[in-house]
Amino acid sequence: MKITFMGAGSTVFAKNVLGDTLLSDVFHEVDIALYDIDEARLEESYILIDAMNKTINESRATVSKYLGVENRKDALRGAHFVINAIQVGLYEPCTVIDFEIPKKYGLQQTIADTLGIGGVMRGLRTIQVLKGFARDMEEVCPDAWFLNYTNPMAIITGYMQRFTKVKTIGLCHSVQVCSEVLLKSLGMEDKVEGRIETIAGINHMGWLLDIRDKDGNDLYPEIRRRAKEKNAGEKHWDMVRYDYIDKLGYYCTESSEHNAEYNPFYIKRGREDLIEKFNIPLDEYPRRCVYQIANWAKQKEEILNGGKVEHSRSREYASYIMEAIVTGTPYKIGGNVLNNGLITNLPAEACVEVPCLVDNAGIHPTYIGALPTQLAAMNSANVFCQLLTIEAAVTGDRQKVYQAAMMDPHTGAELSTDEIVAMCDELLEAHEKAGYPCLHE
Repeated sequence: MKITFMGAGSTVFAKNVLGDTLLSDVFHEVDIALYDIDEARLEESYILIDAMNKTINESRATVSKYLGVENRKDALRGAHFVINAIQVGLYEPCTVIDFEIPKKYGLQQTIADTLGIGGVMRGLRTIQVLKGFARDMEEVCPDAWFLNYTNPMAIITGYMQRFTKVKTIGLCHSVQVCSEVLLKSLGMEDKVEGRIETIAGINHMGWLLDIRDKDGNDLYPEIRRRAKEKNAGEKHWDMVRYDYIDKLGYYCTESSEHNAEYNPFYIKRGREDLIEKFNIPLDEYPRRCVYQIANWAKQKEEILNGGKVEHSRSREYASYIMEAIVTGTPYKIGGNVLNNGLITNLPAEACVEVPCLVDNAGIHPTYIGALPTQLAAMNSANVFCQLLTIEAAVTGDRQKVYQAAMMDPHTGAELSTDEIVAMCDELLEAHEKAGYPCLHE
């Protein structure tokens, strides 16, 4: 059994996913191929994964490393599973570009990795790289499953599912912790164990449609009461999603700092009162990047711990999916798949996030039906931006880039059409100049 990890320079994430895998009885003797285009980061991950193999797996796995595009096919050759965690352009130069140029036009962002103009640009430049991944996989590991963790999730996964032959599932961290975080933050810890829930929508805006305690009692009335009361009190970290509960009736999967920029409601020029009221952390992702870069050396030493790397199995879906496909023992996930009628009031070609059952026959998504109309409207406002971004990446049509940005709820609410065109042109030129083209025209 061979597992290839693309973007192995994402060291901490590689540790979690591959550590989970090594702790599974199914994968003790797995072949692990680490791939990256950054030699230093690849070496750090190799040292870490090799040490962990010795510490928690008695050196039974084989760990190898592959550097650069010229070695990519060898990394992928014969793989049964390919885990994707690449970040094209990293914090510098690309994330900096995605934040600084929009600021010139008065457009403020928090995370910029899923939607908004930052999400559009990240999606475009990442798809250009994934075109090569897909060609190589179709040639040297055509039956492999592609487990995508890279954002923007719906754009990347939707591209792979619609325009390549690669078997693809998109995976996120937020579905499995959504309701637990909500209940604990509202002082309802006693309802966590045995809870029954349904989550569906799109990535980072999947909706907690139903939540009940172990006896089947509806928890939403009490959740709505407590959430409104908490938002009326002192500021806290999740005010946007609690406002969703109050105004839309439902909680969603991803954090308030993410969701603040997926709509036209919370971030507005000249409305510092809204930023203050909803405690919105503008420029949050750049701050995180700067902190992580500054503290990486210390963190690396702590993780390596003199070569005695320990690991406890995390909640990441990847190892459980691979285990279910290999053994046939069913496992339930929240996965990103092509809609094709699963959510009846979203477009068929949308990439949606729904409950899926995994076994040795593959990944089987669940039919949801119609979302509440207001939730479908929120999702749709994101979906059409995502679809246009994919079309732009596939066709190389610059006009589609403009249209994707125009359809983005936050960008369209803040800028005129002419401003959007000018900003897109400046962003495309900057990424091209930095060596990370967003379009192949």
